[in-house]
Amino acid sequence: MAKASSVQVERFSEADLNGLREDLMKSGLDSWQAADLISSFLAARGYGVSMQDARSAAFRMESISCSTRCLQEELEKIAQVM
Repeated sequence: MAKASSVQVERFSEADLNGLREDLMKSGLDSWQAADLISSFLAARGYGVSMQDARSAAFRMESISCSTRCLQEELEKIAQVM
């Protein structure tokens, strides 16, 4: 039986997640702007993301007033190693 490979999951700092969450929750930020912000956040940390995935994540986060834990989980789903 083959061993399951362990996947390295990026843990972003609490301060980074809080900063991103605050920026995303600003009034007047539409889904395109939120997707750009998510994309920039991930790119600065060596990850890529499709804009469609970033928009979908931004919409999900907005609809449930996402906590930092939720934000971490969403970023894990969409981040692509560059």
